Amino acid sequence: MLIDLSTVSLTDQKPSNEFETKVLDFIKEWFSGSKTVKVKTSGSTGIPKVFEIEKSKMMNSAEMTCNFLELKEGNTALICLPIEYISGKMMVVRSILRKLKLKIVEPSTNPLQNLNEDIDFCAMTPLQVENSLDKLYLIKNIIIGGAAVSETLKKKINELLNNHKGFESLSLTTQRENSQTKIFETYGMSETLSHIALKQIFPNQEDWFTVFEGVEISLDERACLRIFAPKLNSEVLQTNDLVEIKGNKQFRFLGRLDNVINSGGAKIFPEELEKIVKQNIPNEAIFLGVDDEKLGQKLILIIEGKRSDAIFHQLSTINYKKSFHKPKEIIFVEKIPRTPNGKISRLELKKLIEK
Repeated sequence: MLIDLSTVSLTDQKPSNEFETKVLDFIKEWFSGSKTVKVKTSGSTGIPKVFEIEKSKMMNSAEMTCNFLELKEGNTALICLPIEYISGKMMVVRSILRKLKLKIVEPSTNPLQNLNEDIDFCAMTPLQVENSLDKLYLIKNIIIGGAAVSETLKKKINELLNNHKGFESLSLTTQRENSQTKIFETYGMSETLSHIALKQIFPNQEDWFTVFEGVEISLDERACLRIFAPKLNSEVLQTNDLVEIKGNKQFRFLGRLDNVINSGGAKIFPEELEKIVKQNIPNEAIFLGVDDEKLGQKLILIIEGKRSDAIFHQLSTINYKKSFHKPKEIIFVEKIPRTPNGKISRLELKKLIEK
């Protein structure tokens, strides 16, 4: 289904599935007299809850994204995220704000499998992108959220889009130059009404997130990110994300405070080490700290997949910045536990290896 939101005429729209019905219902709700809409949180950092958000603040968030990506009236957006959550709702709100044509595709792990036309804008999860690599060239602007984008996925994106794999069989009208496809990783949460910062991962690979206009960032005494975005939330939002700030508009994610490993008095950010390892091996890799009488916590590396000489050889070539960054032990597991929305469950993984 394709809806032209420059006209906002829904009377002729006949949904063919439940998801299309839900999207149309939300559009009708948006144009109702209510000043707020109900949004469900994902539950990735706690128990899922439903809260109400002012429509005016959602419009402010939509404007930030649309301005950053330079979306214009008549452009085409594709929604393939659940409409119950802020990520799906904001795709609709952006389309309403900028009068886009909205293509509705039922959420799945491979939402682009039947796509054969150009799209200007789409938001996806890392798993959806992983399963849609052969169709990414059709989309001009892609934002990835819901979980961090792994180094392995970044490699796949760059290799495929740079090498034009499978492009030869396509018509000239549907082929895009590499520079026309831009892919960004997002940073945000339900309380910030989707994202407040973007980091390009294709065609350029940036290390720093750039925050939107109207968003202020600072550090607390723990060196964790603090966000003040009055157009989105009247409160100062305190995170447990350890970051490094450059200027007043950029920050680099170091890791979650909850995940920091203290080994022999040295603080280790596992996410930083995982980034290095995943540049060298194709497997999922997670660093954890386990109890140790001498060190307090012993640094170990867990790799998803079968043990192999090839993996060990690749690991042996890694040059860690500090000697204590090298894992004391390497453990292979068949499958790393994940939450329902696909994020790594470090707590469950720790329980698994401590059995």
